[in-house]
Amino acid sequence: MATLLIVHHTPSPNCQAMFEAVVSGATDPEIENVTVVRLPALSATASDVLAADGYLLGTPANLGYMSGALKHFFDQVYYPCLDATRGRPFGYYVHGGNDVTGAVRGIESITTGLGWRRTAEAVTVTGEPDKGDVERCWELGATVAAGLMG
Repeated sequence: MATLLIVHHTPSPNCQAMFEAVVSGATDPEIENVTVVRLPALSATASDVLAADGYLLGTPANLGYMSGALKHFFDQVYYPCLDATRGRPFGYYVHGGNDVTGAVRGIESITTGLGWRRTAEAVTVTGEPDKGDVERCWELGATVAAGLMG
């Protein structure tokens, strides 16, 4: 049984809608033999990362960067997980009021350093997520989870 770890910071209704769609996609009944673990970014640990086979990350873009909670997560897990998780699949979504560029750059930089490989197109949304954005989040969750079915 594979494990997909969803690490998220969900402080707003917009982030919540995206998170729920990602979880719905990842837990679709057609996806078999994948356990989905959901943890807030401030609760996830290096042990959680080491125990997972793939990752989904979610964050708002705050003041031009990923949330402090997701940055704290990366700070806590980076070195303990650096060698052991190299090559593992991941995906991510970002919500911002008007710009997500800095948050995307930060996530891409850190995950490149970890050696994780992005297996789905990132979902980035500014403003209120529309139906298409929510569908893309569902697809993100389903794609990353389905990739773990082996």
